[in-house]
Amino acid sequence: MLTDLLAGFVRANLLAALTIVIVLALRVPVRRLLGPHSAYLLWLAAPLAFVSCLIPGAEAESEAAALAAAQAATGPLLKAVPSNLSPSALTGIWLAGVGLAVGFVVFGQIRFLARARAGRAGPAVVGVICPRYVTPANFAEIFDEPERALIRAHERAHIDRGHPKINAAITAAQAICWFNPLVHIAAYYARLDQELACDATVMSGRSRQRRLYAQTMLKAQIAPATLPLGCHWIAAPHPLETRIANLKQPAVGDIRRLAGAWATALLAIGWGYAAWAAQPASPPRPHFVQTIFTESGTHLRSGVVMIRLSPSQVADMTRASTRD
Repeated sequence: MLTDLLAGFVRANLLAALTIVIVLALRVPVRRLLGPHSAYLLWLAAPLAFVSCLIPGAEAESEAAALAAAQAATGPLLKAVPSNLSPSALTGIWLAGVGLAVGFVVFGQIRFLARARAGRAGPAVVGVICPRYVTPANFAEIFDEPERALIRAHERAHIDRGHPKINAAITAAQAICWFNPLVHIAAYYARLDQELACDATVMSGRSRQRRLYAQTMLKAQIAPATLPLGCHWIAAPHPLETRIANLKQPAVGDIRRLAGAWATALLAIGWGYAAWAAQPASPPRPHFVQTIFTESGTHLRSGVVMIRLSPSQVADMTRASTRD
């Protein structure tokens, strides 16, 4: 049982890694054609593919067929594991890594909150359940009123769209899949695409303030800090260049933006379904069937027995009961 769970977990990571590679290749063309929101929605495909691999596949016709499918799916994965590592040892290593990753998250969050209390962090959105935005102590000195209004609109857009909760889920995925480097790469670029989508939201009604918004972003990089749980203006040269360059692009029309969002969301859902359909078949589920049996040859009692039927047998019984 533990071996099957580990094999399914590794298989889910492999498919998620493949999905991440595909999204990394598509995100820039999709952003240019359909806008930042559609590029951000592309990342939905990775968690859907991962979760789909953990859901049992369709029922096999028999126990033997399910066993053969499981062996075909897990055999190559098990051969890649050193023979001296048991499933229990692998689980222990994975749990140790998860614990260490959670420790780094807690340490980073505590350090950021300490900087925020000292007035040396922000602008940022902090928290998951009840998010709030924080600003540095010299916020009013660094930014004038139009710039402060843009920053408040940016942080408000993060909160209204549930980005703190999404980023918490991204951080949890990094902790669970700490051994998968592509998950950490995906987390970085997903957050960057989130910022680009947020920029587009803020600028949708302020197209004449693009230059001011770019200047505000430059100022906001003065006090960079890492924020695991929340939303922070990414402080690094490359993302900043990307965000400013994106402001120079012509805005995508509402019709094309909505069509692109629906298309990318449906594509992600379809990819998740394809991942589930590719799962090895699961054993036939037990079914409860009412029957009548005798006790001591004289008394009749009704009872319920549990038997395992193949999908075709269940269909035959359903058709027979319908005819009766």
